[in-house]
Amino acid sequence: MKITVNIKTDYIKLGQFLKYANIVTDGAAAKHFLSDNIIKVDGVRESRRGRKLYPGTEIEIAGSVYAIGKA
Repeated sequence: MKITVNIKTDYIKLGQFLKYANIVTDGAAAKHFLSDNIIKVDGVRESRRGRKLYPGTEIEIAGSVYAIGKA
């Protein structure tokens, strides 16, 4: 199942996305989450909190797939 997360801006950074999607509570938790879990952005493993995610980008976390949409 794909979960769409709509953003109002042109892009959102991966660390911000994790907070916005209620996966983590804050930036420090995002840093630890990225180092402890396998996250794929458009099929490529990613660990940078600052990775920019644009509408159409897909993020896979622990079997769940999220898609960035435009609000």
